Amino acid sequence: MTVATKPSIQLVESATHELLAWAHAVDHSSLTIFEKGLKLATRLGAHYREDGLVEIGFWTPQLMAQVMRKLEIYFEVLTPISPIDVSVPEQVVQFRRDRLNLMQQGEFHWGVIEGMTPGNQDQIGSFYWLRYIDQNEQLQAIRDPLAHSLPYGIFAPAELYDVNALQRDRTDLDYIRRTSASALPESEGIHLSAGTNRIPRVRAPRNILQLHIGTASKEGTFAGLTRIYQTISDKLAQGETLSPVEEAYVGYDAVQFLPTEPTIEYRDEYSPESEFFSFIGEDDGIIDIELTKPNTQDWGYDVPILGSSTTNAALLSSLRPNEVIDLISTLHNFSTGPIQVIYDLVYGHADNQSELLLPHQFLKGPNMYGQDLNHQLPMVRAIFLEMQRRKINTGADGIRVDGGQDFRFFNPLSGRVEYDDAYLLAMSDLVQEIEGCQRLLFTIYEDGRPWPQEGWEEISTYRELVELKPEAYQWGPLIFAHNTPTLNDVWEKKWRRVCEVMYEGDRWITGCANHDTVRRGNQVDTNADINWHLGKTLPEVLRKAYDNPAVTLWVYGFSPGLPMDFINATLHAPWMFFRNTDERYGVKVVSEEAGFLDWQVTPDLFKRKHAFRRLKSLGFKHIEELREFSQALNTVMEEKDYNISEVVEAIRLCVEGRGDSCEMPKIRGLRRPGMLRFLSKMDLDRLKQFARWFMEDCYEVCNVSHYPRMVNAAQTSHNLSLRQFRHRYPWLRHNLSGTDRFNKMSSEKTTVFYGVRSNPERPDEQIAMVAHMGGSPTQIKLGDLLQLEGKDWEMAIASPGLEIKNLDAFELQDTQGVLLTQKEIT
Repeated sequence: MTVATKPSIQLVESATHELLAWAHAVDHSSLTIFEKGLKLATRLGAHYREDGLVEIGFWTPQLMAQVMRKLEIYFEVLTPISPIDVSVPEQVVQFRRDRLNLMQQGEFHWGVIEGMTPGNQDQIGSFYWLRYIDQNEQLQAIRDPLAHSLPYGIFAPAELYDVNALQRDRTDLDYIRRTSASALPESEGIHLSAGTNRIPRVRAPRNILQLHIGTASKEGTFAGLTRIYQTISDKLAQGETLSPVEEAYVGYDAVQFLPTEPTIEYRDEYSPESEFFSFIGEDDGIIDIELTKPNTQDWGYDVPILGSSTTNAALLSSLRPNEVIDLISTLHNFSTGPIQVIYDLVYGHADNQSELLLPHQFLKGPNMYGQDLNHQLPMVRAIFLEMQRRKINTGADGIRVDGGQDFRFFNPLSGRVEYDDAYLLAMSDLVQEIEGCQRLLFTIYEDGRPWPQEGWEEISTYRELVELKPEAYQWGPLIFAHNTPTLNDVWEKKWRRVCEVMYEGDRWITGCANHDTVRRGNQVDTNADINWHLGKTLPEVLRKAYDNPAVTLWVYGFSPGLPMDFINATLHAPWMFFRNTDERYGVKVVSEEAGFLDWQVTPDLFKRKHAFRRLKSLGFKHIEELREFSQALNTVMEEKDYNISEVVEAIRLCVEGRGDSCEMPKIRGLRRPGMLRFLSKMDLDRLKQFARWFMEDCYEVCNVSHYPRMVNAAQTSHNLSLRQFRHRYPWLRHNLSGTDRFNKMSSEKTTVFYGVRSNPERPDEQIAMVAHMGGSPTQIKLGDLLQLEGKDWEMAIASPGLEIKNLDAFELQDTQGVLLTQKEIT
């Protein structure tokens, strides 16, 4: 990275007074309090202007009591004066420090600054935050919750970034302009939303691929995924054949990223000091700062909310926001047609670390995830929407709102806890603005209300939000968190929900594999009624359950709604809930994830050089050792109510064998040499180290790049053919109607789905489907099931390895299915 230095930084008073006058006019306008907040929020944070000046705005309700100590509130700018190499893990860099006073106006601090260095693709810019001396004479920092760049994490100061130049230089502007032109019909990629001044809404895709940036490429970064998609795009443009792995990435017209916002960071102590941006010395205003490239590993949902407008730096190999735009542009410019980008947004809850980073006004109090967010406070609500606006302005085409059931508040007028549907709908109606182009985004809601109320799964409708906003989609019941297709009779037991999908599921996301369902698969009791038709081992069963040819055929070739796949499932790569960012609850999280070792890790996988290197160094040389200790740890944690100090003491007593002091037979039974060496040195730090290394090893194991040999070419080809089929028959997304039929054939041992559908606009275009959803082999007779004659139909798609000579009568085994199309009448 180059270094660009400027003269000393100073406040431009005339421009600052203009900014203050604007803010004063907004505050004294006839707008509602919330509408005023929306306007003010657009100017918060740091904005690099075309004239080289920088507008600064902070909402500072916590400083209202500091009115008598204004000089002890200052804006601090740290500008690098020596080169920064973003590729190295650690380095010490010299920074120039400048301090100045902003102007306070009520709950806000404003200023227009001269001399700050903007960041861009080639250089890291000035870092900034607001500092003050608190009542206890301690130096505190107020960070920018609306930052455009946080290259060194959420506890470091934010970086000033030239966002306008970033937008001007993006290579997908033709696509953005084309899909924001209100004259275009829906077939060109948009449809017009009523009541929004004819601002077009991005059309719904026909299918979605869900990706976790950190594990979807070898590099685990946006740049790594850009390389994959650019290579595939070039090969398709040149007519080259794709590999089976590459086939798993295509055939979709949308990709949905698991949350890319900054996640929580590892805390040795519960303190606000940064582990990636550390002050180590100062000499006459020149500061030595140790920069550590962020290495947070998380599945994405553990967010502190601060910085949600930007991207987790651990997912950026260059630490530059340009890397995000490059991937989005590559997808929009894909050689066979644009691929939409969907962001997964987490605004229903925050991790407890948010207490260290945000004013208390943002939070309402603890919940099962960490903290409830205070959406009802007008300024907080406005800032959240502004965060989202800045996020989607990177070029996303859609959003998926995580945990809609979490947006609740106590309404004093009704005396009840109610859902904040108004805010959820506002998230969908937020206007994206890129280089003068405006779009409304395609929207998906995950909402299982009244979850987590007891019995929620039976009474939830998954329809509240699509009934309020018919152009939106919701996660349907079969793709929601608690699905267990590894068990026998699961589709028989889900029959009521299956029928709902078929007859009212046109606005549901369908399928059964996603980040949460596969993770839940690890929690199934290994002694449960497992469907061994799917495989001979637990990992084989799980892989086939979530990449089931019969299920995929039913979902893509027959079911209404919008199908979604998960790349880890289709590439047969392991997956779990992981985070190396947790000092306080890390051991608890790991103990609860012990099932991952049974369901997803084979002895052969454990033996690979890349797998579990850290845990092997602790003494766990065999998968059996790790399984036994993890299961024992889970038992001890439950017995000790997750008090890890008591857990350590219980383990020590059992290992040392002090008389009858061992309360945990499972610990006493651990006698393998590797475990004994590990247990003999057990203390609190060692147990925490085990938990962190477990998570980091599992994160690496979940990277899809390790498993090309696991990919079955026939299976990826089958899946791709079904995605292409879905695109050829777009009317399949609609609910069954008219003469359409769908039913099941079931017995104590077998469940088979079958049906016939017709194109509503061309009744002579028909599709028939038979799919074996579980159990013993069974004979299929089309005449008996569907009153069809085989001579009138032809095979469109059959599951891998299935050969049928006579369509009138054939046998299907578990996971096999066939899709038929009607022959043209000559």
